[in-house]
Amino acid sequence: MTKKVTFLITFLVITISGIAQDKVKLNSSPKLVVGIVVDQMRYDYLTRFYERFGEGGFKRMINDGFNCKNNHFNYVPTYTGPGHASIYTGTTPQNHGIISNHWYNKFENKTVYCAEDDSVISVGLETDMGKMSPNRMKTSTVADQNRLHTQLHGKTIGIAIKDRGAILPAGHTANGAYWFIGGDQGKWITSSYYTNQLPDWVQKFNDSDQAASYLKEWNTLYDISTYRESGPDKNAFEGGFKGKETATFPYDLATLKKENSGYSIIKSTAFGNSLTADFAIAAIEGEALGKDKITDFLTVSFSSTDYVGHNFGVNSKEIQDTYLRLDQDIERLLKTLDSKVGKGQYTVFLTADHGAVHVPAYLQSVKIPAGYFDRDAFAEHIKTFVTSTFKVEGLIKNISNQQVFFDYEVLKKNNISSETLQEAVAHFILQQDQVDKVFTRKQLESTQYTMGIASLIQKGYNQKRSGDVVVVMDPATISYSKTGSTHGSALIYDTHAPLLFFGQGIKKGSTTQKTYIPDIAPTISALLGITFPNGTTGDVLSFVLE
Repeated sequence: MTKKVTFLITFLVITISGIAQDKVKLNSSPKLVVGIVVDQMRYDYLTRFYERFGEGGFKRMINDGFNCKNNHFNYVPTYTGPGHASIYTGTTPQNHGIISNHWYNKFENKTVYCAEDDSVISVGLETDMGKMSPNRMKTSTVADQNRLHTQLHGKTIGIAIKDRGAILPAGHTANGAYWFIGGDQGKWITSSYYTNQLPDWVQKFNDSDQAASYLKEWNTLYDISTYRESGPDKNAFEGGFKGKETATFPYDLATLKKENSGYSIIKSTAFGNSLTADFAIAAIEGEALGKDKITDFLTVSFSSTDYVGHNFGVNSKEIQDTYLRLDQDIERLLKTLDSKVGKGQYTVFLTADHGAVHVPAYLQSVKIPAGYFDRDAFAEHIKTFVTSTFKVEGLIKNISNQQVFFDYEVLKKNNISSETLQEAVAHFILQQDQVDKVFTRKQLESTQYTMGIASLIQKGYNQKRSGDVVVVMDPATISYSKTGSTHGSALIYDTHAPLLFFGQGIKKGSTTQKTYIPDIAPTISALLGITFPNGTTGDVLSFVLE
């Protein structure tokens, strides 16, 4: 046999072997994909609290999985609804249409909620809070594409205390989405969009009064004197609960519930995440997720981190304790997946729907520029200017979400061009204190921005649903109470979010390469070998995949 023939045979063997290996990879899928969203989680919570975490939660995902350290939202506004939609659709509000939690709908002439749906009814309790569905989200999710790929045999279950955190990730074809109702009920519910009655496992969970078990004392998991990664417990920058004079540990929830909407108080404590983990674990068993070779999806959003952050702020002892306890809840969830699905048989990703700003009053106290913005006074100021300048009433129809909406019927009746009004309003707003930038509809529709805040504004701007003028406030300037943290901006404290991948098909490692929230869905789609969500604009993070 000549050297040339030997070489050709060797080449063919290697090529065929490679093709066979590629085929195995293309057709190999985990039994279960679990998407975890931690509401209002800044990336630096991973690094600030890292030494206090156990080995089986965040650390396990970081050390045995892949950590994208420079992961960001590439649009604004950074709110819960748009965040959850963008993570799972692989695109931004420009395309999926969830432009805020609530927004002014110019076609219905009213403010609408991102998950509301009057065509469905509540299941589990008689309440309008069950009249929810993903009907306002315009594109498919990665969970939808998995359902289509598996001929609807792969299940999808969505879970969160917040309805939007359960509904939007699970997508349009979900088998179920469940959210928590507080008040005097303390139950998990759904809507008729998914089913006409609660599954037995959900009813059993509600009947167990698991929620009531968390109406107990909330004290720090460890000695509070060791919580050196957060500020003093008693300070002027936290909200607290009605019925307690100071926002300091411990909190007697059984007593405080009377003045804090009953079971709803659980949402604003670390125990809300524990209850969510309990329910997610019940869903894994109740729905038999990951029990066969057809990939299922479980989407879990831990909402209580957001409630705690809004109430106490990002530098509080309460937020630190919430994350230390969440670490234990994630460990419980991973151990359940190990036992019920099998080690190496499932894939998990963990990210956030937005970050949060330090309490501006605290920033001011340490001489960092920050401030509070009077939204109502600002709106009246704009309306007064427009009326006096154009001598016409009613040109401004709505001002909300840092956007100004025009009344086009009034414009047409008075022969005023939209562009003329846009320019006048934008110029006026830019002269105001605490305003950093202003963009008009004309700019956002005619200019392609590729970098900076302008690019984020454009990717969050939906041509049909958004307003005519968009306002950007100064850094760390918010329209909110003087206590607690909030979010929504294009600044790093709101856009820098964790992104961890773990489990089957995932490499071990980390990167500081910049990644973006819409990259998650196409990356998971590539792992599964399925079609990307239909509005995808993100890229596959190939360096994450084995």
